Amino acid sequence: MPLNEEDLRKIIEEVVKNLEEYRPQKDLSEGPVFETFDEAIQEATKAQSIFQGLGLEKREGIIAAIREVSRMNARRWADMAVSETKMGRVEDKVLKNLLSANKTPGVEDLHSISYTGDKGLTLVEYAPFGVVAAITPSTNAVATIISNAIAILAAGNSIVFSPHPAAKNCVQDAIKIINQAIISAGGPKNLITTIFNPTQESTKYLLCHEKINMSMVTGGPAIVKVAMTAGKPRKTIAAGPGNPPIVVDETADIKNASSQIVYGCGFDNNVLCIAEKEVILVEKIKRDFIEEMRKNPYAYELNSNQIDALAKIAIPEPGKEPKLNRDFVGRNPSIIAKAIGLNISDEIRVLWALTSNDHPFVISEQLMPVLPITSARNFEEAVELAYKVEWENHHTSGLYSMNVENMTVMARRMACSIFVKNACTLHGLGMGEGYASMSIGTPTGDGITKPTHFTRPLQCSLVGYFRIA
Repeated sequence: MPLNEEDLRKIIEEVVKNLEEYRPQKDLSEGPVFETFDEAIQEATKAQSIFQGLGLEKREGIIAAIREVSRMNARRWADMAVSETKMGRVEDKVLKNLLSANKTPGVEDLHSISYTGDKGLTLVEYAPFGVVAAITPSTNAVATIISNAIAILAAGNSIVFSPHPAAKNCVQDAIKIINQAIISAGGPKNLITTIFNPTQESTKYLLCHEKINMSMVTGGPAIVKVAMTAGKPRKTIAAGPGNPPIVVDETADIKNASSQIVYGCGFDNNVLCIAEKEVILVEKIKRDFIEEMRKNPYAYELNSNQIDALAKIAIPEPGKEPKLNRDFVGRNPSIIAKAIGLNISDEIRVLWALTSNDHPFVISEQLMPVLPITSARNFEEAVELAYKVEWENHHTSGLYSMNVENMTVMARRMACSIFVKNACTLHGLGMGEGYASMSIGTPTGDGITKPTHFTRPLQCSLVGYFRIA
């Protein structure tokens, strides 16, 4: 039976009361942060057994508590993440944290199914895997913790997190506070755990551990390859790379397109894998689009020499799996511009330039607020170029058009997990309609993850009885 609003209010009030005086302590011998993954897994295993036995109503209250504490700490965690990783913008990370807290699906996503007929009743219910290993990035550090915690726990699992070392402090803080919220809502301690000093080696150890029942990997190509081949056979959801191309055709609202593209590309300094990475214009509207870009006070145009010079510094090895200069990833345009001798306002959100179709910034996923703009003779050629530079990642793409046929053609050709029309790609991740997640399983075909992705469907049949009509 779902909790009513009064029950949820009481749970949240109790959680808030307990957290007001709570401050994460250094002495965490009892968790949720441990010295080794062996300890973290052992405690998460105990917690999951208790958690599964609490039932769905209690689980719903625990998820409500996680949402509330995440909202309470959204700005604090955003400040911590920017301070620690030097990536992104605080105000945008606040929005990401709130998006994860408010729009990641919870227990309501678990719908049981029943089939009845002359031969009896068959019931399908969704059961947890057990202990889930979750690898999280530095780019969307705390937002991924919030989103994964809600979705994976809603499914009835426990989680052992291995954050990127560059974001371990803000992640540990979030895990400690969420752990306390779970306890305050009547759940077991150490339902989510991590270790003090994660490394590449310890992450591989976690993924290979025999007590891990499922893996959720949000990261680059290297760690995805490790996850897909590590340890015993188990379900793995891998959130891999993308290089989202945006096509603007001759029927588009040019003013809206340019404004939305600048906002999406500049959001959190482009660290989101779904963010606009290159724009492909149909030649007919190229002049009008460039004119609108030049009017935008948040976009700064680079000439061909400047964008080429920046590419040499920022992308030492361009291509499908580029080698990037980490000093440029997620940094403000004003900082990036200094590398090529420019002093610009910190209010600038995007550096942009007209480029060739094969420019390093076009063909490389670079996670920087730098937007290459290129063109094609017609819509068909623009879509084919988009398909080429997206590298068949099937991650994210977008189109600005009033032509429904063009929308259909591009959507089918790209076959991306996220395809957004006439708005920035953030709308495909819950900022518009639909639900949110910070883990998008493109290599494994899962798409935008939600609780049912972290469950095993169990089918139970009763033959000859229980058909009452």
